[in-house]
Parts: sequence; structure tokens; C-alpha cells
Amino acid sequence: MLYYQHNKNKNMSRIEQIHVNQAASGYQLSAGHHHFECVIGQAGLITADKKIEGDGATPIGNWALRGLFYRPDKINHKALLKTNLLPCRPITKEMGWVDDPLSLHYNQPIILPCNDRHEKLWRNDRLYDLLLPLGYNDGPITPHKGSAIFLHCAEVDTPATKGCIALKKADLLMLLPMCTTNTMITVHSQNVRE
Repeated sequence: MLYYQHNKNKNMSRIEQIHVNQAASGYQLSAGHHHFECVIGQAGLITADKKIEGDGATPIGNWALRGLFYRPDKINHKALLKTNLLPCRPITKEMGWVDDPLSLHYNQPIILPCNDRHEKLWRNDRLYDLLLPLGYNDGPITPHKGSAIFLHCAEVDTPATKGCIALKKADLLMLLPMCTTNTMITVHSQNVRE
């Protein structure tokens, strides 16, 4: 398992619950009195028991934040580490996440090279400048039930994700100092795909 650096800042207010709901103009992520536009999976929402690898849907349920990965070349990491309350790890070019259901490392971060199917965490776009793995299908991990479900950055032209939840980077940076490993994201079930 990859090492995380953990910082504690007891002066920041903490958010225990984040909600993702359908709104008039799409989807909204709400945390306390903060409300942000967000995007979800291109296939919409799906109940966790029906989710399968590669379906493009965001799983409904309550998911813990497992930590934070960040791009040190694109994020002011000194400021981030001062305010961050989550276990934290810089992304390097050698990092990936296994999405091969037949792999022993399925739905886990890995150091490259890796022969199993995976995605690289170091991307040419800005989607993974900030990356928070959600506690979906990780305790225990079930093959074929979906992998790499993250809260990550959205670019201006991001219409949907492959199953993750995405926020504008500025919104995610505003939210991060209030998040801890006790923070839960609840994805609500409007317009569920059966």
C-alpha cells in the first residue's frame, strides 16, 4: 500500500457529511452551507449491488474519503499540506490504479510498471490534480464490482465522468480543508439506473 503523509489541523471546521443530489441544472455537491455544481458518471447513477466494472455509472450509497493524492507540480502543496486533514500523497509518474478485475491488485493503487490493466494517475489533463479515492468496493474488494471511484477535479468542458464525482478544482480546494477520514459522501438515488 502506498504511504500517505497525514497532517492534523485542529483549527479548521470539519464536515462530516457531503451530499450529491440531482439539481435543476445537473448535479450538486453540498457540504454544510457550501453548494457546488458537480458531474457524475456518464451512465448516471446505479445501485451499488448492480454496479459492474466499466459501466460508467456512479454508485449510490455512503462512501468515506480514503485520502488525498495531489499533483505537486500543479498544486501549491505547501499550502495544501498546512490545511489538509486527510492522509496525503503526491502523485508521481510511476503511480497507477488497477482496474483489471482479474488482478490481485484490483481497485488498488500501484507503482508502475504493472502488467495488469490500469490507469495512470499522472495525466496530461487536469482531472487528477486532486484525487480522493472513495471507500467504494474496498472492504473487501469484490472483482468486477467497479474500481477507481474517486472525487476529482472537473475541467470546464467535463460533461461527465466514467463513474467518479468531479468538481471544479477551485471548489475542491475550498472543500478540502474541511474534510477528514470521517467525512462521508452520500450519493442520493434520484433517477437511478436499474
